[in-house]
Amino acid sequence: MFSRIARPTATLARSLSTSSQNNAKVAVLGASGGIGQPLSLLLKNSPLVSQLSLYDIAHTPGVASDLSHIETRAHVTGYMGADQLGAALKGCEVVVIPAGVPRKPGMTRDDLFNTNATIVATLADACARHCPEAMICIIANPVNSTIPITSEVMKKHGVYHPNRVFGVTTLDIVRANTFVAELKGLDPARVNVPVVGGHAGKTIIPLISQCTPKVEFPADQLSALTVRIQEAGTEVVKAKAGAGSATLSMAYAGARFTFSLLDAMNGKEGVVECAFVRSEETECKYFSTPLLLGKNGIEKNLGLGKISAFEEKLVAEAMDELKGSIKKGEDFVSNMK
Repeated sequence: MFSRIARPTATLARSLSTSSQNNAKVAVLGASGGIGQPLSLLLKNSPLVSQLSLYDIAHTPGVASDLSHIETRAHVTGYMGADQLGAALKGCEVVVIPAGVPRKPGMTRDDLFNTNATIVATLADACARHCPEAMICIIANPVNSTIPITSEVMKKHGVYHPNRVFGVTTLDIVRANTFVAELKGLDPARVNVPVVGGHAGKTIIPLISQCTPKVEFPADQLSALTVRIQEAGTEVVKAKAGAGSATLSMAYAGARFTFSLLDAMNGKEGVVECAFVRSEETECKYFSTPLLLGKNGIEKNLGLGKISAFEEKLVAEAMDELKGSIKKGEDFVSNMK
């Protein structure tokens, strides 16, 4: 029996080896951007990918040409502009969407809403038309709203598959693993902290009580660690001083999630990742929890499991903000012309 919160089997190191073969066609929408370029590089480097389709509104032919010279099996094609979007998506089994504008100092993820909501709605519409059965992995913020947007657009086309639409929250898990490992002197590759809820501020809820290996912190240190995980994105935005947000770590996390999904689609058993998805686990319509992945996306939602009183309080405090962000996304689509 697999562990409910086992570390995902498709680590980057393994997915870069040649032990696993697959013939997946993967699209990256927003491939020329700060996340898109390093994400595309990591995907090109994986034997799980046989065709890599890169789309953006500018610079994609250059990015595709550059990546195409790398000595790995994935065949790279670049597409640029709205008229080539359909061709970019044709036949894709997995679509990863880092498109959108990044945060600048002083901005919340929600400040990105107006620009990124339109971008995500447009791209989701194209996915519904050209690859309705594909797994859709949304990186574009605010994820708490862009996943409801994607879902509602898919519903309009009659092709909504809730088990195939994922808000990529993996960076929260990656950060939690790293920060816990630093505090405890552990190898971060051997630490696994499930992170549930959403993907912004206080909706990010690290379940330190479920960490493997088991770790314990005094109350004040646990509180400070939780806040650091919740505000880690802002930490990077401030450090970059106006030059962008987390791009390299987000590309790593996006690749990790994509490789886990491809492994599961390829028949590997026991692959577990957290993601923000349609959910019945709480009173919120969408919620991130550990998910058992399979050939058709989510095989089983593993739920919250046993959580501490401190974590129960965090979940309760996140609900109103999460519901508001979800409704904002749904309302955006219902008001679209």
